[in-house]
Amino acid sequence: MSLWQKIALRIAEESGEPFKLQGEHAIGGGCINSASRLKGESSSWFVKTNSADRLPMFEAEAAGLDELVASNTVHVPKPLCTGIESGSAYIVMENIEMGRDGRDSMARFGRELAAMHHTTQDRFGWYRDNTIGATHQPNSEMESWIEFYRDRRLGYQIDLAARKGAHALSEKGERLMAGLDAFFNDYTPQPSLLHGDLWSGNYAIDSHGVPVIFDPAVYFGDREADLAMSELFGSFGPTFYDAYHEAWPIDPGYSVRKTLYNLYHIINHFNMFGSGYLGQAESMVEQLLSEL
Repeated sequence: MSLWQKIALRIAEESGEPFKLQGEHAIGGGCINSASRLKGESSSWFVKTNSADRLPMFEAEAAGLDELVASNTVHVPKPLCTGIESGSAYIVMENIEMGRDGRDSMARFGRELAAMHHTTQDRFGWYRDNTIGATHQPNSEMESWIEFYRDRRLGYQIDLAARKGAHALSEKGERLMAGLDAFFNDYTPQPSLLHGDLWSGNYAIDSHGVPVIFDPAVYFGDREADLAMSELFGSFGPTFYDAYHEAWPIDPGYSVRKTLYNLYHIINHFNMFGSGYLGQAESMVEQLLSEL
């Protein structure tokens, strides 16, 4: 029995509905996992696979999708199950047919993301660790956002970078972390539910014009971190930002802090993909140090 036939049996078991596999279609675009659409007689499911040791990554992703679903805001694919078959870890989730932006799609996205960010808890972090890309992302909860961002985000990535030989970046990064309080003199973020990896490759518009987000790295943190990431590799466009800001205006200090938040992702890209991101990371640290 093939991997896909075994997963099809699990789909039937978990969904409580018959699922007779008619075909598997590989889907490109990902750089970490393999993705496929499994088609049955009356339904289809989206499946991601990786090596068996990556099962915890998929379990955390399923938990993150469930957290986003529970907010009842931006649409996300509902996870069905995770597991290991034939030496491969997998996650199965709702298959969503994508389409084109409707007239109001990006404005709706902005409003719904602001609503999602209004979902809060008492502490920063999350009840479990997950991954950012392929990198472990520690989420042990803390009361202070500054301490959380210093220890669980920048500090963690800078330590990884130092082990890869980025000693100048590490030294400057330590200076930046020592002065982190200065970026929050007149601003106190609340622990908002975040997607955590909200770049342009992790959202789409479905066939009904409804915005969809996926591939999350969920935690509760400063909402500005999501907005900053949305500007890192391209932009979501003025209609999205206008709608978000109308729903929940942004603090003026965001124009500086967005570099601070995107530094986490650029150092992570250095740690995952190599030296092509080192110069950008060092430049961002120097820019931030000049603000102190």
